[in-house]
Amino acid sequence: MKTSRLEAFSDGVIAVIITIMVLELKVPHTAAPEALLTVVPSLLVYGMSFAVVAIMWVNHHHFLEKARHANAALLWANNNLLFWMSLIPFVTAYLGENCHAPLAVAVYGAVMAFASLAFLLLQITLAKQDTADAARQLLFRRLNHKALTSMVFYTGSVGLAFVSVYASFAIFVIFPLLYFWPERKAGLQRAEVS
Repeated sequence: MKTSRLEAFSDGVIAVIITIMVLELKVPHTAAPEALLTVVPSLLVYGMSFAVVAIMWVNHHHFLEKARHANAALLWANNNLLFWMSLIPFVTAYLGENCHAPLAVAVYGAVMAFASLAFLLLQITLAKQDTADAARQLLFRRLNHKALTSMVFYTGSVGLAFVSVYASFAIFVIFPLLYFWPERKAGLQRAEVS
């Protein structure tokens, strides 16, 4: 099977995920500034989650470009990722309504950890499609390191939530920003050419 159907399906699911997240935002019933302040936590959590989903979508797009074909392993690895991503609107709304509750923070971190694990599994599945290409394998090793690191940080945020919700929030905010940090280009450029 070509990857075009997989890409179209994934893009549709991710678009629905973002739509559901924005629909969960509650509009204040009055135009008073105090009413707007009550929705600030939900808006901030929405922005944080939107950034994560956007990062996942961009990376997902780049990974599927490298797919040789859509076999059963890739389809199920992709469905696993989409499952965990589909829970992001729920945990976003839950955290937005309960941003000081350790359980809400922990649940958000857990879903992000499982989504990171699913992303890692998708990358591993893609890397297995062409083990003879050394440049591609180098690229996937670097990307796997990034996904593994995010999974470890998000997993740490789960336990940390019961110590300090602010420390967990620091992970939620800082770690996605690292995806915008420039990478060393030498090995990546060689890998991207192939």
